[in-house]
Amino acid sequence: MKKVQKDYKITKQTMALLTACQMEYETVVIERNRQLYIKRPPLQLIKNACLNAGSSYDGRRSAVIYHTGSKKKVPIPVSPENNIFAFPTCSPDTLPCNWIFLEHIFDIKSIPKKEKNSIQSIIVFHNGVQLQMKESKRVLEKQFQRTVFANIKLSSHMKAAQDIAPDHSFDSPDELTPPS
Repeated sequence: MKKVQKDYKITKQTMALLTACQMEYETVVIERNRQLYIKRPPLQLIKNACLNAGSSYDGRRSAVIYHTGSKKKVPIPVSPENNIFAFPTCSPDTLPCNWIFLEHIFDIKSIPKKEKNSIQSIIVFHNGVQLQMKESKRVLEKQFQRTVFANIKLSSHMKAAQDIAPDHSFDSPDELTPPS
């Protein structure tokens, strides 16, 4: 019997969130060294992770649209400060929608036509784990490229903000209070 957890916090170990549509759990989490079963759906885990990192899913999605022009299957900077970017394999409103985390991808391979059933491609992660996907290599590569572009645009935007005010770090909220 699989141990099912109620919730999950996305970390740098998270490689993929797979929609499960099971009675006991809705997400299979693939991490570097383990697989977990979670009651919440993948999109809810993404939304919660965005909030934990200081912004809403909709806010992060809007920022990516603004900076990249991509309006469909928008990659999400889950926690840009920690370089955690994920992309959906299809529209997040469509089931099943899986989420793949950018920094773990080593390669995307196509399945030869004679071997195809519903599996069209394989994502190979840096740790050697291979994930069979229903989406084509072309679709996944496009999502990968969109996510890399979003990462570059948002990282350069964040760096520019740091360059403007590099010495403005505060140790406590009291430092933000104007003198009386």
